[in-house]
Amino acid sequence: MTQVRQSYVIWYCPRVGSTLLAQTLEDLGIAGRPREWFEPAGVTGLLASGHELREAFWREATTSNGVLGIKYGMIAKRHAELVALLGDWDAAFPNCKHVFLTRRDRVRLAVSWWRAIQSGEWHRPDREALTAFDGPAGRAPRVMPPPDLVDRYDRNAIEHLIAEASEREADIQTHLAASGVVPYTIVYEDMIASYEATVRALLEFLAVPGREAVTDIPAPAYAPLADAVTEAWCERFHRG
Repeated sequence: MTQVRQSYVIWYCPRVGSTLLAQTLEDLGIAGRPREWFEPAGVTGLLASGHELREAFWREATTSNGVLGIKYGMIAKRHAELVALLGDWDAAFPNCKHVFLTRRDRVRLAVSWWRAIQSGEWHRPDREALTAFDGPAGRAPRVMPPPDLVDRYDRNAIEHLIAEASEREADIQTHLAASGVVPYTIVYEDMIASYEATVRALLEFLAVPGREAVTDIPAPAYAPLADAVTEAWCERFHRG
């Protein structure tokens, strides 16, 4: 197993571009494999002990240069359980740096979240090569949104998701502050407007070995999901 020399955690709530950014970092081959390793579909659901869990994500999330990356959508109650399982959070992440993703437009965040819930389409690969969300058997057929998707607008649901996003981010910030951590913050809108510069600046912050040799930043692996339904829901929400 590759020795872990340094690590980082990407803290996020849904629909802030975490999958897009994490896939690009993984594609570089030098910045770890920052997937959702603590989710049930990752390694957490398969292992009984904190030692086994740490060994598993050290093995799976680390590139050959010793950089470990993980993407973590913290939920406060589950986080306490995870910390108890690991035993020592700091020991699990040697020389750790912290990245916090957020999004200015909370309405569009919540609309995107509700659209994904209603359509079943959370990510849309935009390339032939496999991504982190493709299974061992290859790419599953694309999930097609239901024909009545535009009619599934729900103001109460969108307001709930705005509040949910704010609560999750507040929990993350409280946790980091209690640990004396000031995270490196990336704002979704700025990242999309200047994607390559955002990735390069992040590599510098993380001090990833070999970053100087990176000549090209991989193009985003996922296509935008925002469409006419998104715009209709945003407009309707702002009308009140």
